[in-house]
Formats: sequence, C-alpha cells, structure tokens
Amino acid sequence: MSKKDSRFQKRVMSLMFRGKEIFKPLNTGWIDDRVACVREWIANIFFYTKNGTTIMIDAGYNYDRLREKMGWLGIDPASIRHILVTHQDTDHVGALERDSEGLFREATIYLSEIENRYLEGEVRRGVYFHLYKLPMVVTDNPRTLLQDGQVLDIGGIRVECLLVPGHTWGHMVYLIDNEYLFTGDTLWFGADGGYSFINVLAEDIGLSKRSLAALEKTLRDRQLSPRIITGHTGWTDNLDFAFAHRDRVCNGFKKQKPHDPKAPRDGYVETEDTEERACTVRLEKQDESIWRSTSG
Repeated sequence: MSKKDSRFQKRVMSLMFRGKEIFKPLNTGWIDDRVACVREWIANIFFYTKNGTTIMIDAGYNYDRLREKMGWLGIDPASIRHILVTHQDTDHVGALERDSEGLFREATIYLSEIENRYLEGEVRRGVYFHLYKLPMVVTDNPRTLLQDGQVLDIGGIRVECLLVPGHTWGHMVYLIDNEYLFTGDTLWFGADGGYSFINVLAEDIGLSKRSLAALEKTLRDRQLSPRIITGHTGWTDNLDFAFAHRDRVCNGFKKQKPHDPKAPRDGYVETEDTEERACTVRLEKQDESIWRSTSG
C-alpha cells in the first residue's frame, strides 16, 4: 500500500472502528527473549531471533516510524534477510511496498503460492463482503512461494507453514520451532476468548471458521501448546482460551461484548507506545480473567 493509501486507511478505519474494542495491539517490546514486537497503529509485526538469525513476521503498514521503533529494540533493519508474510493485506506488507522507506530491499519474502496471486494481480482483495477492493500491493522483493505443510530451515530455525484460508484465499500461519505460532489475521482475541477474525474483512467467513477449527485440531492432535501470537490482539499460551469460540466470528459492525476494560478506544492512538516501556516492560499475555468467569 502506498504511503498515501496507508494514511487514508488510518483515517477511515480509525473512525469506523473507534469505540468498538476490536483492535487491541501490543505495544512495542519483547514477549520473551526470542520474540520482539513493533506496534504500527493497530497492527503488530514480530521478530524471532535464535542463534544470531532474526526472522521478521509480517511487515505492517507503509509506516514512517518503523526504523525508529526497531531501534528501541536494538534490531537493525539491514540485518533482516527473511520475512514471513501471513497474507498480503496492506497492513501486513506495507514496508515492502515500492514507495516505502525501503528498509528491507534485500530481504526475501515468503508467502503461500495462493496468496501470491494477489501480488501478481490475478485476483483483487475484497473486503466488506466484496463491495470494496483494496489497492494492490507492489513490491520488488524476491519471493519464495510456499505450499501447505512445507517446512523451512532458516539459519537453524524450523518454520512450518500451515495454510488457513478464509480471511484471504492464501493466508498462512507459521509454527516456529514448535513453540511459537504466528497467526496473522486468523484469530481475534476478545475478552472471553478467541474467535475467527473480523467478518467484514474476510473473503469467506465460513471457510475462515473451518480453517480455524482445523488449525486447532492440528495442534491438539500433535499435543502442541505454542505461544499463539496474533497480528492485532495480543498473545496467549492457553489453547482453550485461543479457540474458545472457533465457530464464531468477530462482528466488525458493533461494540464487542463482554466489555474488555483494557481495549483502547482508538487503536490508532499510540501515546502508550514509548521507548521507555519497550526497553523495560515485557509484553503480558492476553488477560483471561473475564474468559474464566464466563466459562465457569
């Protein structure tokens, strides 16, 4: 998404979703010693570091403060050579856009073969029940196209690529070292647990719910309990919380219930995202107190 389109989306979505308690991004900081997070308005991008290699997960908006906030975390943009893209929505690939600052020009991007059809212009990304088409993303980065179930070794880091279509046709999640699951826009965490992501932004709501149920089954069948890290609503290590409402979807038309007292009124306001906090405060997982009280 061009800088102009990014600014337009910020204005429109801020007005559209203000007060609905839908977007609850993490502030910039560290989840643990391996996973760092940068906040870009309502979106989060992540960095996974092991054995001297750092992998970036998603690339956010075409955002003017990315270099600055990476600096808070001690991450040099020039060190990034691998970027896992969950999907090509404009709030997940903006830093790869041709008119961006170009922090990652030399990085290879990884995305599903199906998702690449958006970047090639074979299909257009539809939102609001296909009534509106998002602007195309134009990037010159080299690409590696992925298949469902493919396993990568990037500098000794194991990355398993799992297709979860619905939000977009080729959306992927990434299971890293069997300990961290980066879900992009597959999951939305409400105060009472996880739902399929926002209805008005899905290509196919029914498919997104089926994909979410299949993802849960994969994790449980393999007895995996990774840290589940979302693109807009924080993280958890509790599978029961994460998949509490796997058969339901977040409704983008109304204020969410039950009320989440920690949700910002407007996720685009970044006053709480500061360098001091990024350097001193670990990013806590999603508060499960309301979920526990409502689930009995």
